[in-house]
Amino acid sequence: MAVSSMQAVNVIGVMDYIDEVITVLGESGVFHPDEVSNFYDDTRGFTRLQTNNSYAESLTNLRAALNQTKRSFPLTDVSEFNPSMEEMESFADATAAEIGAMIEQKVSIEARLAAAKHNLTVAEHFSGLSVELQEVLRLKYMRPRFGRLPKDSVQKLSAYRNNQYVDFTVCSEDKAYCWGVYFAPYDRAQEIDKIFDGLYFEPADMVWEDEAPNIKIEGFQEEIDQLERELEEAVDRLDSYLDENTDQIIRYLSKLEEMYLYSGIRSTALQHSNSFIIVGWIPTANKKQLKKRLKKIKSVELDFSDAKDEMDKHPPVRLKNCFLARPFEFYTELYGVPKYNEMDPTLFVAITYVIIFGIMFADLGQGLCLSIAGLLMWKLRKMAIGKILFPCGISSMIFGTIFGSVFGFEELLNPVYKWMGFGGKPFEVMASKNTNLIIIGAIGIGVFLLIIAMFLNVYSSIRQKNYGRALFSTSGLAGIVFYSAVVFGLVGEMFLGIHVMTLPYILGLIVAPFILIFFSEPLTGLVNGEKDWKPESWGGYIVENIFESLEVLLSYVTNTMSFLRVGAFVLVHAGMMLVVFVLAETVGGVGYWIIVVIGNALVMVLEALLVAIQVLRLEYYEMFSRFYSGEGRPFEPVRLTVDNK
Repeated sequence: MAVSSMQAVNVIGVMDYIDEVITVLGESGVFHPDEVSNFYDDTRGFTRLQTNNSYAESLTNLRAALNQTKRSFPLTDVSEFNPSMEEMESFADATAAEIGAMIEQKVSIEARLAAAKHNLTVAEHFSGLSVELQEVLRLKYMRPRFGRLPKDSVQKLSAYRNNQYVDFTVCSEDKAYCWGVYFAPYDRAQEIDKIFDGLYFEPADMVWEDEAPNIKIEGFQEEIDQLERELEEAVDRLDSYLDENTDQIIRYLSKLEEMYLYSGIRSTALQHSNSFIIVGWIPTANKKQLKKRLKKIKSVELDFSDAKDEMDKHPPVRLKNCFLARPFEFYTELYGVPKYNEMDPTLFVAITYVIIFGIMFADLGQGLCLSIAGLLMWKLRKMAIGKILFPCGISSMIFGTIFGSVFGFEELLNPVYKWMGFGGKPFEVMASKNTNLIIIGAIGIGVFLLIIAMFLNVYSSIRQKNYGRALFSTSGLAGIVFYSAVVFGLVGEMFLGIHVMTLPYILGLIVAPFILIFFSEPLTGLVNGEKDWKPESWGGYIVENIFESLEVLLSYVTNTMSFLRVGAFVLVHAGMMLVVFVLAETVGGVGYWIIVVIGNALVMVLEALLVAIQVLRLEYYEMFSRFYSGEGRPFEPVRLTVDNK
């Protein structure tokens, strides 16, 4: 549970060599730039080198053009490729223009082709008309309306049989519509149109008037054939251009991406006269190598300092965990990375999350499926959650073996238990005598983990030199003594038959720690050496803290009771599978196995989702709230990610 050691780096040099410095810092892939004002209080006389990224426009234009091609252009290592800025801008602009022109031509042809196909479709629906539309449109007293009506609307026309003008001539039909024409006298057109609008009439776009539809169909088909040939030629031209220039495009795109990133370093630099200053952070492990490269540049002066001595500058944090805990950095970062001098909770999350998940989702068969699903999500889709589900599935298999459940079959492992010398399964979840034990066990898990979380708070507080919080907070030593004493006293009195709650016990281990918690704010300030540790009004402080103390007491209770969900899900899982088998036995025959398979699938998906959320809730709200702030800032070095394939 640690973070990588960091070094603050301060680079000062002559302006003539700033590009070399920025290139070295960028190529290192480990430099996290920071604002100079974060390191120096007085920056009068300094000016920014740039406010806008010089490479943004060219890169944006090239990206936009390449995105339209629907091809991928993987970034590559271009450390040996060093064109000038003018060359990069010229290539990017020319390439974007050429691709844009070809794309525009292709899009234009596609639009004309789509229109021609639409016209052909419309013409085919009116192929029964053997006259030119122009002749119909010239009618002196009648106005034609071409279009389509839903079939059920055609049937409703019978309701207007008394109106001689409400008539629809059908030319063709498809599955849902009748295509045709109706005629309305000019003096009653508005009335007739309103009737047909109510019947959901949709007018057709008749783009020709000089020929009969059956003749026009041939023309549309010829136009479509011609446009398809033109489209094929346009696509071939674009593909040929991209095939011939892909390597060059990738090189310039990669270089532009690289320089765009490096320009981000330039934007944080300040200039004074003929000198520049750049500040930032690097991992301590990379200090020697970076120092060696920068020292080769003339006039450069370097200053390194350990991040532990620069806490007021809020060093960035890079998590460092073993391969087993590393997947759970996803959950830690989702909550927020730790401060540099704060404890990294990832290992704690990895252990507790996997164990609690396994208890709540205990099933050997379903756990195996979950592990396989997690492995596939990880390997095939590169999903971070897949790395988490894999160990959770293994944990579920272990607890499923203890509880004797395999896809809901509770007796399937009995021969294995007998072979191992057991009389039966180690723990029978559905036995009524074990229900109370499950509930008490869940609360016990909660008590244990909450006490662990409090000790982690003490450890983290000492690391941050906040000794007052370590001693007097609700999750400090006073809180540990108070909470442990109350729990032990209640357990002794209610379950063990031991008279624990004596007057000395209550006064020394419950009342005294609670008083320290009550006055934790001024005591913390006093121990930490704060000048204004006293409250403005002791009376006001006491009245206010009486209500806050009730909230503190309630938080101990609610945090503990929240772990009841662990036991509840153990029972819920067994209960849901019991329902599945009752339904399967009711159906019987082949349907039995269909119900069992579908039921297992539904339970796996639903319960895996619910358990994953509920365990994460326990981590964040019950445990993290005791010892972790997550208010650090992540280490984000300037780095070009290249495709290694």
